[in-house]
Amino acid sequence: MNKITILWVDDEIDLLKPHILFLQAKNYEVVTCRSGQEALQELASTRADIVFLDENMPGISGLETLSEIKAMDSSLPVVMITKSEEEFIMEEAIGSKIADYLIKPVNPNQILLSLKKNLDHSRLVSEKTTANYQQEFRKISMDLSMVNTFKEWADLYKKLIYWELRLEEIEDSSMFEILESQKSEANNQFGKFIDKNYEDWFDNTDSPVMSHTLFKEWVYPELKDSPTLLVVIDNLRYDQWYAFEDTITSFYKKIKEDSYFSILPTATQYARNSIFSGLTPLDMEKKYPQWWRNDTDEGGKNLYEDKFLGEQIKRLGLDLKWEYHKISSLRQGKQLLQNFKSQKDNDLTVIVYNFVDMLSHSKTEMEVIKELASNDKAYRSLTQSWFKNSPLLEIIQQAQNMGFKLIITTDHGTINVKQPSKVIGDKETSLNLRYKTGRSLTYEKKDVFEAKHPAKIHLPSINMSSSFIFAKNDLFFAYPNNYNHYVSYYRNTYQHGGVSLEEMIIPFVVLEPR
Repeated sequence: MNKITILWVDDEIDLLKPHILFLQAKNYEVVTCRSGQEALQELASTRADIVFLDENMPGISGLETLSEIKAMDSSLPVVMITKSEEEFIMEEAIGSKIADYLIKPVNPNQILLSLKKNLDHSRLVSEKTTANYQQEFRKISMDLSMVNTFKEWADLYKKLIYWELRLEEIEDSSMFEILESQKSEANNQFGKFIDKNYEDWFDNTDSPVMSHTLFKEWVYPELKDSPTLLVVIDNLRYDQWYAFEDTITSFYKKIKEDSYFSILPTATQYARNSIFSGLTPLDMEKKYPQWWRNDTDEGGKNLYEDKFLGEQIKRLGLDLKWEYHKISSLRQGKQLLQNFKSQKDNDLTVIVYNFVDMLSHSKTEMEVIKELASNDKAYRSLTQSWFKNSPLLEIIQQAQNMGFKLIITTDHGTINVKQPSKVIGDKETSLNLRYKTGRSLTYEKKDVFEAKHPAKIHLPSINMSSSFIFAKNDLFFAYPNNYNHYVSYYRNTYQHGGVSLEEMIIPFVVLEPR
């Protein structure tokens, strides 16, 4: 392994001989210079890993030398060392992106700590993270064999996301592969849990908050003390929420974060209509046939969310001034942003933001998006980049200035599908890749959660003999006709509608303005 080379620049370098000997004994190579000019000449021929730079030197000053060094190589870490504690010098140095700032007299251990912090940081973090995950791996494996309530599943899923986000920051790909296999095993077990428990949740007091109970159970109680902005970002997973949480918490402080469960299918027309109506799909079809659309019906399936919401507000006996906005394009987002002050007298303003859903669906159609969101890490990064540059963030900033409470949630998540599962159905069978409804479906039983009697899980039937099947884990349905083309086209795309932790366990976050 090559020695780390330190360039130490100080007009009194002879007085630092003990420090230099100490570092050489620790296997560092130290090159010395007595002036800024000499240091710049040295850097033209020497590849230093880090520079220790005295601030007060004759000739060109430390700050001037710093600027020249950064112009030569902006990534080279520079540690400023000074006798002065004057604030303007610190501010100048920090503004020039120094790696560290030490006050004379420095002792050898301070120097060593600065080196570790700047050169070994990623390795030390990697080793610590890997060791901690290895310990946690055993605990998660034990939890997986014992978890048997919806609350335990939500906690376990969030723990897996925590480690996914930690491990993606380090360079140990083998640990990440272990986590991926653990997530897959968790989804296998979760599929069995849904098989056993999902039907009972509709008639059981010991059930999670779900799409059709979310507004009544969690949104309504938040509306009593301040005007509220409810933002439903379509298709938002927990890890994507964490990707831009820090951006929001610059303006809002989080007072509640909880998980609720999307109904099946984890698809917009079912889950989001249920949120706004406060009803299951079966009840929506019965009560409001003029607004409900089944999979095979013509036309848009989410055209009446505002009407559903109005009916739910009436049913709950709420006296609210409210407005509903659906944003499906940048132009619509900018238009709402320009007029957002008109919401100031509302008790409740609802925004449905469709960006994430458009992104995930376009991924199957656009090669550019496939390149940008090739895996979950890239997908999170793309979501974060979108959010930071979207009108939605500016709307949220305006809402903070207007004193609005903020609620952020979603209708369902999404999963990167990797493995095909063959299915056969007639021409009336629905087209979604993660769930199918129709007559005479033929499929691999082990791959699906099946509902032969849809009414038992509060879903309408297209006809008397229709059933539903939902793909588990990271499977997607493929027809035998033109099978290979179909599989290569849809493999590694983001889909929703089925049974997975990513699709069903989703965030509900309440924030107050800072």
